[in-house]
Amino acid sequence: MARYGMALDYKNCINCKACEVACKEENGVLLGADKHRIWVGVKEIEGEWPNLSIASSTFVPSQCQHCENAPCQEVCPTQATYYDENGVVRVDSDKCILCSYCMVACPYDARYVDDRTMTVDKCNFCSDTRLSRGEVTTACQATCPTKVRVFGDLDDPNSEISELLRTREHFVLKDHIGTKPKLFYLV
Repeated sequence: MARYGMALDYKNCINCKACEVACKEENGVLLGADKHRIWVGVKEIEGEWPNLSIASSTFVPSQCQHCENAPCQEVCPTQATYYDENGVVRVDSDKCILCSYCMVACPYDARYVDDRTMTVDKCNFCSDTRLSRGEVTTACQATCPTKVRVFGDLDDPNSEISELLRTREHFVLKDHIGTKPKLFYLV
């Protein structure tokens, strides 16, 4: 089996929202819903007028970090949150009782209540749509015009993501808390 992850060349992000629209369309989430599945955060311009540092403003794409030590999975009383065979953190909506423990435990604020199913949901790397059909990209990666996202098998040394992580400096969000996220931000 694979061990999926994603590298984000976030400095290439132009905040066009193509990734958000593609994700929402792929997963039946209403367009315009804020911070559902994936989103693009904005780091504001630093400084005071007239000494503004326009270069300090960046867009930061984010989503579930698919942690190897996922706090959301540890606190789930019904095991609705689980790791699938590819190491993807998933939610079994049949087991979710909407206690919201996972939402509180997630240090990345990556979970939301799906109004259609009245369960907690999150990004699942298109596991139940694109990957289950044999495709090898996520909807967000496939639509990005500036190629911010690279999805792939971290255990395959020849995969594009493995090559990027070998050759480019990168970081993970909140590394100090020990969740071992599988979203890598390229420097």
